[in-house]
Order: sequence, then structure tokens, then C-alpha cells
Amino acid sequence: MSTLTKPSTVLPEYIITLDETISFARKNFKSLSYIDKAIDIITNIGIEKRHLVLPIELISRHSGFGYRNTVFNIEAKKLIPKAIEEALQNADLSSKEINAIIYVSCTGFSMPSLTAWMINHFNFPRDTVQIPIAQMGCAAGGTAINRAQDFIAAHPGSNVLIVSCEFCSLSYQPTDTSISSLLIDGLFGDAVTAAVVTSENTSSGLKFTSNSSYLVPDSESWISYDIEDTGFHFRLDKRVPGAMLSLAPIMENFAKTQEWEIDKLDFYIIHAGGPRILENIAKTINVPLDKFKYSFETLMNCGNISSSVVLDTYRRMCEDITSEKNKRGIIAGFGPGVTTEMNLVTTC
Repeated sequence: MSTLTKPSTVLPEYIITLDETISFARKNFKSLSYIDKAIDIITNIGIEKRHLVLPIELISRHSGFGYRNTVFNIEAKKLIPKAIEEALQNADLSSKEINAIIYVSCTGFSMPSLTAWMINHFNFPRDTVQIPIAQMGCAAGGTAINRAQDFIAAHPGSNVLIVSCEFCSLSYQPTDTSISSLLIDGLFGDAVTAAVVTSENTSSGLKFTSNSSYLVPDSESWISYDIEDTGFHFRLDKRVPGAMLSLAPIMENFAKTQEWEIDKLDFYIIHAGGPRILENIAKTINVPLDKFKYSFETLMNCGNISSSVVLDTYRRMCEDITSEKNKRGIIAGFGPGVTTEMNLVTTC
């Protein structure tokens, strides 16, 4: 049986607060007739601050996709090492004991994958399996956790390092003035997270019970990128929050496979795509909204950090309480497709 150990989170140094976001929007988009509406929605999301890899003044000067992708790779190599070092320390493992690296990101590109750089930089074993995942978006945190469980099931005794690197701010498009684009600009933030899934016996962590994936029918255009000369233009359909309503029976049936009741779990590690998503899920699975407190804490303090959300949410849970053993919970990530990646877990 495999276990998810305490994750690490590394945030870039530049911070933009809600007030600064609003001031920036009023200054740069004051001629738009719907700017007040967009600002009202951004304000109601409840994000207090977000972290950025560059100051907002530089991000708002679009210097081309190539420049931004170069920034992505430079900043990733600055922040990833600290996240990996802390994740290995949390798992009480050395780099020599890692057998596979699952690296997820939807906000930058390189070939070879940054997994090759990680192996060289940390002197991981030469036969470390590289598993880069680039197109699962916000769901990729859950995807990485599930694929780590599957890898250990196929390779007993192994340990898997997960690294999520998401610099969503580098997809900011200053000439894209649709209301949906403005809302996205006020929602997403930057972060690097890492965690180890181990086959070793541990005194703390989340033991995996079962994992599952589900694709909402005919929803592949609801969360997507338009890839243009200026880079990634993120598109989010207004139907996405409502799609969460259809996932309630999926989560319920998944819990039943282990004879668990979805509304009776002890904790919920849920992707914080936005407050409406969390509210709709809580309502449809019939649990109090405060059960999602760690997801809300990630959203308020970091914004939507894409695939890093579920790992940061679990980190906050680890740091807030000393969990009793054998408490039951679920990890659920949501992203393009619309896809959900779920895992039933117990504390150890």
C-alpha cells in the first residue's frame, strides 16, 4: 500500500493583493463598459493575495511567447529545488531512493522535460522513470497522485516524487479584454509544490485506498487553451461551475465502491477552482462548507494555482492538525475535459 507524505509549497516572491488587482484593472481597462461588473465578481471570489514570478508591471508587457516560456524555465529551476528538498525531507528519503518522477505543468513547455534536469541536478538514480504530464490542467495534481499510486502498485517497494510547477501569470494576455479573460486574470496565481508517494511504512500521511477518473460527457471545450502567437489564451466556459453538480453522484458512487458514504467522510481535499465550484460540490454532496476550509485557505492566499492546489491544500491540513489514525477522506481534482481525478484515502 502506498502513502502520500506531507507536501511542500514554494511561492514566488512577488505578491499582488486584491486591492492591487482592482487598481490594475481600473487603470488598464477603464474604457470597458463591463469593468465594474468584472471587478465586483473578482472581489466576491475572496482571494486576498496571489504570488507571481514577475512583478505585475513586467507581466503586463507582453514580450512574446518565446520570452515568457524562457522565463518559465528559468524561474522553475530557481523554485523547484527548494520544493523537492523539503518534500524529500518530509518523507525522510534521499534522492537515491526515488524511482520515478511525475512532473505536471500546463503553463510552460520544455523538451526534454524538466524531469531530465531534476535527475541531473539532484543526482537521482540514472534509471529514474520520467513521467511528465502536460495537458491535464488543474486536474493534474489529482492525476499525478493517482498515477503515483498506480506506479507503486506495478513496482512494489518503489517511491515516486511528484512535482507541480504552475506559473499561470505567464499566460496573462493584456490585449484579451473579454470578461471571462478579466476574471481569469484575477483568479490564477503561481506556485511550485512537491510531494513523495512512498511504499515505505510511515507514521503520518494519507494511505491510498482506491483511485478513479471520470470525464463529463461532451465538455472538452469548457476548459481549454487557444494557442496563438502570443501564447496560451485560457478559456473557461460559464457552464463549468454547474458541471460540478453532475459530479456529485460520481463521487458518491466512487465512495460506495469501498462502502463509504460521501457525506460522512472526515475530510475533503478538493481542487479550489473558485468559490462557486466549492459551494456547488458541498451543496450537492450535502456537507457543510467548512469541511472545505483548507481548499478555501489555498484559494484566499494563493488564488487558483492549477495542479498545485490539491497538494497545497493537503499541506495546510497537515500543518493545522494532528490527524487521528484511520480517518477517511477524498482527494478530488478537476480540470480540462471536464475531467475529475479522485482518490479515497485514510490517515495513518
